[in-house]
Amino acid sequence: MLKLLLGGYFNDLASHGLDLFCYLIGNIKNAQGFSNNQQSFYDATDAVTASWIHENGITGTGIWNFGSHSHLDEVTIFGSKGKIEFPIFHDNPLILRSESKNESIFIENPNHIQQYHVEGMRDELILKNYKHPSTGASGLHTNWIMDKILGTL
Repeated sequence: MLKLLLGGYFNDLASHGLDLFCYLIGNIKNAQGFSNNQQSFYDATDAVTASWIHENGITGTGIWNFGSHSHLDEVTIFGSKGKIEFPIFHDNPLILRSESKNESIFIENPNHIQQYHVEGMRDELILKNYKHPSTGASGLHTNWIMDKILGTL
């Protein structure tokens, strides 16, 4: 029997962060998770917890709860000498914290959020002077990660 899986916010939004993690840290070689419809406001999953491991051995975890009382958009990458904190969607600064320095960098989103993506595609396909980081292969890999997290593979 074919199981119909409704998308929901996880399927719509989590791909952007997971794709970014692969770009920054390297491809994910395995992932697993738990998902549930806790709020019953609609048929799709609204709470997801995941863990994964990148090909280089770095581990990651994520929690997406779309029924929470607050709206958080926080990523923290912990390293041996400090940490980096940033949002995926919000207009908040990127923060670097280490024993020797604390830096905050604000990168303003463009008025048209897809501007750099579209320009990059133009530059690769037409001008042939750029290698776009977002490809069909990277999109397929991100979908594989999400399927592993949701248990559909």
